[in-house]
Amino acid sequence: MAVLGTVAVEVFILVAALIGIAFAVLQWYVVARVAVISDAGGGAGGKGRGGGSGDVLEEDEEEEYGVDRLAVEARCAEIQQAISIGAMSFLLTEYKYLAVFMAAFAAVIFLFLGSARRFSARPEPCAYDPARGCRPALANAAFSAVAFLLGALTSVLSGYLGMRVATFANARTALEAHRGIDRAFAIAFRSGAVMGFLLASSALLVLYAAINLFGLYYGDDWGGLYESITDYGLGGSSVALFGRVGGGIYTKAADVGADLVGKVERNIPEDDPRNPAVIADNVGDNVGDIAGMGSDLFGSYAELLCAALFVASISSFGTEHNFAAMMYPLLVSAVGLLVCAVTTLVATDVSTVECTDEIGPILKRQILISTVLMTGGVAAVTFLALPARFTLFDFGNDKHVKNWHLFICVSAGLWAGLVIGYVTEYFTSNAYGPVRAVARSCRTGAATNVIFGLAVGYKSVIVSILAIAAAIYAGFRLAAMYGIALAALGMLSTIATGLAIDAYGPISDNAGGIAEMAGMPRRVRDRTDALDAAGNTTAAIGKGFAIGSAALVSLALFGAYESRAGIAAVDVLSPRVFVGLLAGAMLPYWFSAMTMRSVGSAALRMVEEVRRQFDAIPGLAEGLATPDYATCVRISTDASLRKMMAPGALVMLSPLVAGTLFGVETLAGLLAGALVSGVQVAISASNSGGAWDNAKKYIEVLYSGCNGASEEARSLGPKGSEAHKAAVIGDTIGDPLKDTSGPSLNILIKLMAVESLVFAPFFAAHGGIIFNRL
Repeated sequence: MAVLGTVAVEVFILVAALIGIAFAVLQWYVVARVAVISDAGGGAGGKGRGGGSGDVLEEDEEEEYGVDRLAVEARCAEIQQAISIGAMSFLLTEYKYLAVFMAAFAAVIFLFLGSARRFSARPEPCAYDPARGCRPALANAAFSAVAFLLGALTSVLSGYLGMRVATFANARTALEAHRGIDRAFAIAFRSGAVMGFLLASSALLVLYAAINLFGLYYGDDWGGLYESITDYGLGGSSVALFGRVGGGIYTKAADVGADLVGKVERNIPEDDPRNPAVIADNVGDNVGDIAGMGSDLFGSYAELLCAALFVASISSFGTEHNFAAMMYPLLVSAVGLLVCAVTTLVATDVSTVECTDEIGPILKRQILISTVLMTGGVAAVTFLALPARFTLFDFGNDKHVKNWHLFICVSAGLWAGLVIGYVTEYFTSNAYGPVRAVARSCRTGAATNVIFGLAVGYKSVIVSILAIAAAIYAGFRLAAMYGIALAALGMLSTIATGLAIDAYGPISDNAGGIAEMAGMPRRVRDRTDALDAAGNTTAAIGKGFAIGSAALVSLALFGAYESRAGIAAVDVLSPRVFVGLLAGAMLPYWFSAMTMRSVGSAALRMVEEVRRQFDAIPGLAEGLATPDYATCVRISTDASLRKMMAPGALVMLSPLVAGTLFGVETLAGLLAGALVSGVQVAISASNSGGAWDNAKKYIEVLYSGCNGASEEARSLGPKGSEAHKAAVIGDTIGDPLKDTSGPSLNILIKLMAVESLVFAPFFAAHGGIIFNRL
């Protein structure tokens, strides 16, 4: 018998979400104590760790700058404002396009789902208990459309809040880097924690509120309630797709253009203010790596919760109306918020960073600590909220399950995520052999660098896929499709910490750009480069978590789609299924080709513009003139908004076309093919790009660790050497792989799955127009 009652469950979820928001506000306050301009009102604060003072730059340090400290701070504030304005302008323009899309697609949802039952306003027999009457199809269609809009708006809010946090923290991290690596790390990580806790808490709070508000109408029709709630995840992932693709095209067009002309052709440092694309590059870090990533992980989080709730609603939890057991996925997420708060305090208030080679281990310990603590938290909530025995729906059969089985399912996903994180770090950090081998290959040119980088990406797939496969087997063996959904939940149960270490990287990258453009000393840039190098690895780890969880979520959604579409079994030897399987395996390559070409064509325009400005503006190369930053920002903005449409349409239309024209079995094959192919392409692309990026950093960073750079790194450098130029070329190839195509593929596989689940009643009633006539 479960210990927690309905009231206790509701209070716990609500309080945990509010604690998460309060914790984010606290971290924001600490970051805000660092004043960007020394005489800014309210900017002064104490001098504790991660804090700061009104006088960020000391009086006796002015000689090092060659200018007074107020001028340096004013320059930082000016650059920060330019980045913030550029990022805000892009997001507002993008969101105008998305507003039209959201309204149109909500109408499509209403029309398709309503037409499945001819817009009937009469009560329908419940799908899994025909003896009972459930809410009419017309109401389900309307509530589904509302849930879609709610998820889309929450995803938009997630991206916007992430961007605001990052642009608020970048200059503060740069200023604190002057005072020490410890202070800079604390500010960057606290800022990432603000984003992580705001996103995770708001996602949990909005979903919980939607369940309660929709429940006022649905009453005891829990099947209809959670079917309509599924569209909350669809809305989140739909916005995430366009945010990831559009933001990725923006940032990589600017990044590639800035690097090829600036580093390779003109031999000027990264983020040099003479480079016309430098502002666009720094804006791109925020709209792609922050706003796009925030929407992406929110989409994964929302989808896995919706998938778990839907599958649970057709189990004994739903038929017996056991509210505490139904809310088990939300309880696990609530525990995750509390665990992540403790874990964050370890990084910001317990651990100390004395030198740069301690950054990576501290970030890695965040994953380990949160995993260990979360295991205990999951055990507690499992035995308090769940009955000792219950039954789950298993494709027409009842599967008898014990509560400790669900604990194993969640733990399997949780620890599989840890394995993926550690494997990703090994293949993308320049502290280990694979990346150093890529760096050594630069001695013989760009071609060998590319070959080695591709090999690293391909090899990194092996252990990650085995970890995902083990979690899938454990989940399905113990609790059918609900177990797989819980494994995905386990992998993202510590999403607040995952987002913190993920957002930390772009914030550090921006801080390095601001330090370079503001003319700060070389040692400040060395510190921010070290922060950024660790951030590249943590970003790759974050992508690994997102891709792994997407595989598990997609499989759970696939199972839910089969049950809702009335498919007894998927036979891969059936021609209808196999045709879909082949087409689905092809879609990730088609999608990647579209996104890579979009980045390439936008980067081509950027390169031509940067070259034109260096040739046409007298004194620009010597630093005697100011480049036209606005034109480069406009090129990235226009290219990303125009070119995000086609890849987005491919993903959104594929399930609709396959289900309508070819039927539910062909669509099942399409989903399976896209899942199997997309996960592996995504992992290899993300890790190859991360390896190339950190191989370049390995050659560039002379201030590396307590004892300086290694002899091997010195032999490959310095910046501007032939090996460094080869590394830059590899990095530019990897940029669209790790920041555009790779991360977007995880959205492709889960978005197609949740869209298929939402439209399953229509496909079952009216699909197969072509195959049914052949």
